[in-house]
Amino acid sequence: MEIAIIAHDGKKAEMVQFLNEHANFFHQKHIELVATGTTGSKVERAGFKVTSFLSGPIGGDAQIAGRVAEGKCKMVLFFRDPLEKHPHEPDVLMLLRICDVHDVPLASNPASAVLLIKGLSGS
Repeated sequence: MEIAIIAHDGKKAEMVQFLNEHANFFHQKHIELVATGTTGSKVERAGFKVTSFLSGPIGGDAQIAGRVAEGKCKMVLFFRDPLEKHPHEPDVLMLLRICDVHDVPLASNPASAVLLIKGLSGS
C-alpha cells in the first residue's frame, strides 16, 4: 500500500516524530512511503525507506496528486501548517481536491493520521 507523506516546513519534525511513534506500522513490508522532496529527505534520515519526488513548492504536491489520480497512492498524510502562508497553496488545494475526487483518505494532522493508522491496523 502506497502512503504519501507531506509536511509543511513547520510540521516536518512533527511528521518524523509521528512516523517514529508508529514505526511498527510504517516498517511493514506492504507499506511503501512516497513523499515530497524535503519531507522525504528528513524521513529518510530518520531511518525510513521512502521514494521522494520534487519539493512541494516546485511540483511535488502535483506529483503526489497525480499518483492519487492514477490509483497508485492509497492514503495521504499531509501535516499542514495553518498558521503560515504558502506560495504553492493552489497546489495544496488541488491535492486535497484530488483526494476527495478519488475517495482517498487524507489526514492533515497527527490526530486524524492516528485514526487512519488504527483503522488499517484493526486496533
